[in-house]
Amino acid sequence: MAKQAKLIVDKAFKIGEVDKRIYGSFIEHLGRAVYDGLYQPGNPMSDEDGFRKDVIDMVKELDVPIIRYPGGNFVSDFVWEDSVGPVENRPGRLDLAWRTLEPNEIGVNEFAKWIKKVDSEMMMAVNLGTRGIADACNLLEYCNHPKGTKYSDMRISHGVKEPHNIKVWCLGNEMDGPWQLGHKTMEEYGRLAEETAKAMKLIDPSIELVSCGSSNLEMPTFGRWESKTLECTYDHVDYVSLHQYYGNEANDTADFLAKSDDMDEFIRSVISICDYVKAKKRGKKNINLSFDEWNVWFHSKEQELDITENSPWQNAPALLEDIYTFEDALLVGLMLITLMKHADRVKMACLAQLVNVIAPIMTEQGGGAAWKQTIFYPFMHASKYGRGVVLQPVLDSPVHDTSQHENVTDVESIAVYNEEKDELTVFAVNRNLNEDIELVSDVRGFEGYKILKHIVLENDDMKICNAAGKEVVCAKETDRSKLDGGRMTSVLNKASWNVICLGR
Repeated sequence: MAKQAKLIVDKAFKIGEVDKRIYGSFIEHLGRAVYDGLYQPGNPMSDEDGFRKDVIDMVKELDVPIIRYPGGNFVSDFVWEDSVGPVENRPGRLDLAWRTLEPNEIGVNEFAKWIKKVDSEMMMAVNLGTRGIADACNLLEYCNHPKGTKYSDMRISHGVKEPHNIKVWCLGNEMDGPWQLGHKTMEEYGRLAEETAKAMKLIDPSIELVSCGSSNLEMPTFGRWESKTLECTYDHVDYVSLHQYYGNEANDTADFLAKSDDMDEFIRSVISICDYVKAKKRGKKNINLSFDEWNVWFHSKEQELDITENSPWQNAPALLEDIYTFEDALLVGLMLITLMKHADRVKMACLAQLVNVIAPIMTEQGGGAAWKQTIFYPFMHASKYGRGVVLQPVLDSPVHDTSQHENVTDVESIAVYNEEKDELTVFAVNRNLNEDIELVSDVRGFEGYKILKHIVLENDDMKICNAAGKEVVCAKETDRSKLDGGRMTSVLNKASWNVICLGR
């Protein structure tokens, strides 16, 4: 008899409304993300502005509501003034973060134009590494003030009459990291971020600000960093950031797929710290979370070291180009479920990154085809079907232990109710590598619904990858779900990502 997991969902029991910005992404001036990725003038696949139309179409297919820019580590040495104005007058610069060359052919205004082409919005990061308050304020004035001041009139003189009206701003990037240019102690960053936030909100009170949290859960200052910096910034910011990447360096697939449990614990810990600071300051508002860097990243670490250490100062070298496996797609799906589980407090998240650099979309070097990596599919499904209210799941699943984790559920699942479309979507991953699981879902609260589709991503080879012209891992529809009297029975094949849509 097949193993069985049970799920109860009811529209009366809610976690919270999904902020569509949890399906955001990230473009950094790094490797081939911008040049040879988004931008490739002269390519027959590019438009009149030099942006690749095939990449634009794929980004629109993902339906990415917000995109973080221009970094990342890059931002901590970013001189924004060099990225605007006539392109022929812009200087090339050394990018110290990645030891490459930045030609400044694409800057703030060009990226803002591309953002409109993909129907998204920009999350702008300011340089609090090598620069500070005045430069952040000047950039905000350039982007958001209508006219009549030095920097707003400078924007207009550059041919951009209307303000960009960027609403989300990051106060630096990974400032706790010793690798970061202008690395700060928690006391230094807290004070700088507080004063920068105060000044920026005087210019535009409508903006939302993100304070830097820890660069990852393993940082030695984790917890203390969030507590100390938020004590400074609490009254002036809206979010604290989280960053986390996972890898399978040990080639232990079962344990790799358990790492979304670590992500869940990371989120819960940061929420606790935010609420501690709120209580300590007798505050009225919640500090919400911006998980603005997350993904699988480990395949390209040797490539990164070789270029940055042994072959520096190249223009758009192939950096951080992880080629993703099927098992990577499963973990990305599990991480998306984890983000949805915390929809009440995680209001923004950015899959890092979007094109070529640890990305769901790849382009061949030298102007070849664009193609979809394995991780494209769970992200697309979550973005497309995961809009609405996340329902509190009651999940009873068999469990297993791995080399580093105990009581790992075979099935991870979440349900999202879209009242406007009158649809319910159940997302489920079977992370048991050896056995199919029967998921029995109690959906009696959705009387009159029928199964619209059951989409799966599955493969017998956990290490298989997609390539240009050879997308062997892609989603398909199946008939593995049956609904009878408010009881839905779904067969989840071993090691599979499942999206089950119900509606009238």
